[in-house]
Amino acid sequence: MFLNNKIHFEISERKVLLHILDAISVLSALFLLSVTFDFKYFEFSSANYYWEIVLIFYIYMFGSIFEMYNLQVASNQLQILKSTIFTTSTTVIVYLLTPILSPELPKHRIAIVVFYFAILFSLLAWRYLYVYFLASHRFVQNVVLICNQNQVEELVLGLENVDPHYKIVGFVNSDSVVQEDLGFHYVKKIKREDLEDFVSKHNISEIVIASQNTDGITTELYQKLLHLLEGGNIIREYTQVYESKTQRIPVHYISRDFYRFFPFSRSNNNKLYLFQVRFFEFFFSFVGLIICCVFIPFIFIGNLIGNKGSLFYTQERVGKNGVVFKIYKFRTMVENSESDGVAFATSGDRRVTPFGKFMRKSRIDELPQFFNVIIGDMAVIGPRPERPFFVDEIAQRMPFYETRHVIKPGLTGWAQVNYSYGESIEESLIKLQYDLYYIKHRSVFLDLSITFKTITTIVFYRGQ
Repeated sequence: MFLNNKIHFEISERKVLLHILDAISVLSALFLLSVTFDFKYFEFSSANYYWEIVLIFYIYMFGSIFEMYNLQVASNQLQILKSTIFTTSTTVIVYLLTPILSPELPKHRIAIVVFYFAILFSLLAWRYLYVYFLASHRFVQNVVLICNQNQVEELVLGLENVDPHYKIVGFVNSDSVVQEDLGFHYVKKIKREDLEDFVSKHNISEIVIASQNTDGITTELYQKLLHLLEGGNIIREYTQVYESKTQRIPVHYISRDFYRFFPFSRSNNNKLYLFQVRFFEFFFSFVGLIICCVFIPFIFIGNLIGNKGSLFYTQERVGKNGVVFKIYKFRTMVENSESDGVAFATSGDRRVTPFGKFMRKSRIDELPQFFNVIIGDMAVIGPRPERPFFVDEIAQRMPFYETRHVIKPGLTGWAQVNYSYGESIEESLIKLQYDLYYIKHRSVFLDLSITFKTITTIVFYRGQ
């Protein structure tokens, strides 16, 4: 993290910092309040240590739902205000409603108001300090690329669009065949013999090797990189950087050597993990189907008026190991919606009725899929199942697309909570990058992250 006397924070480090300082700022404010003003509602003692733990847990949980730990939100003053108010309000309400885990309700209502504003102002004060000091350009991370000249623009934009604090300031052309200057001056071209001086003068925090042509890494260049590495400079491979920054697998970059770069998650064969997942799937599915039954009378009336077709809709999808199954949904489109042929659903699709649009935005249309989860066709979390027609078409362009079928498809997934609706084959390939990332890093923590992000999607009405 420290290099050349300049501080740099990775994405993961910034998120950890947000979590830690949130807890410190809230507990410090409440401690000062109890000591200075003899605030009786929330007192610190060894007998009531769990009060602090429960409070911080609620802040973390609702903060995740209301995007307090989204770095884009955490860097925008207006979004900070919005997410912090939502998080604080929900946290305080739930905290007050769990008296077994929290202090008994105070006799005077003013204590609740003081408690609320102590949490709100402490979080806002720290978050605005974060914007001013840590989310500023004071902490830009300067990077040098080792790559072919014709790769520069794609690689630079692919990384800088994800992390604005990650600034590629120069590149070394690793092409073994000397190319003429193509007139691309987005970043400075560095001569191989000047690499060490450039790294020293420009406070370079890391060097990223993105060359697919190993012939370009000459003995001379290799020795310079080795000398820089011995001098304490960080050297990383592009696919590792891309994956850590974007949380996607760069299949467009490593297509020919895909399986060499793709170790599958051990969780995919971990029996304890799979048992836990299946247990919670049954639990959530039964709850989901109960909610579905409660909504059916209202959806039936809405469908009768707005959709004018059968209430339920089935469609063939490709599941685990390529097995085709029928998925169940509430109808959101007009009847005979594919009379002109199979087509991707798009944003603002005219085939989707107004009532169907509401159903999709709120994700209510997917409630019947809990039945698919119970019978084993689907999981709660996993890649969204695609139709056989599109699977065949995409697989022809990218043979390892069907790698996503090594696990069950899900009601929600890493691609669904991080990317918009796939309206074309090109966008489906982007979603594939997210799906493969989930398969590679599948874990309880990633499942929890997807769960919170899914709740965020529903709360903010972002379904598609």
